[in-house]
Amino acid sequence: MGISTGTTVTGTAGRLTASRISGLRRASFAAFVMLVVQFALGIYVNLYVTVPSADHGHGFGQAIANGPAGLTLHIVLGLLLILAALGFLVQAILARRPTVIAAAVLGLLAMIGAAASGSAFTGSGKDGASMAMALLASVGLLCYGASLFQLSRPATGGRDR
Repeated sequence: MGISTGTTVTGTAGRLTASRISGLRRASFAAFVMLVVQFALGIYVNLYVTVPSADHGHGFGQAIANGPAGLTLHIVLGLLLILAALGFLVQAILARRPTVIAAAVLGLLAMIGAAASGSAFTGSGKDGASMAMALLASVGLLCYGASLFQLSRPATGGRDR
């Protein structure tokens, strides 16, 4: 009835863990890069794009449908970032890495908070909402950067690179 602890079971579990860690690294790096692009795009929108007065007091939908292209791109990328953050969290939970799970939860909350601040900014144009969006994006960058640091590459046959 018992299962022996031979090399097949151990080897399979090791490959699965290495595969999950590799997937986590890719997901974290993808979110990090998307967030850097989003941050730069947000700076561009803040400096060079004027939200039409018809969009003030409305949410994301109105800004996507009627807003300038730069703002629309910024919003769509932000929504994709939330999906990427959610996917990263699911992968972290499956890998059972508590510190990475914590970073993933905080990163997801930061992305949701940044989206809410962005919605408030397009609705009101208040600088505080823009500042909150930038600070929360920075928290996200720290979370995904810290995750990359925590998920070191597996050893490669004893050779240093």
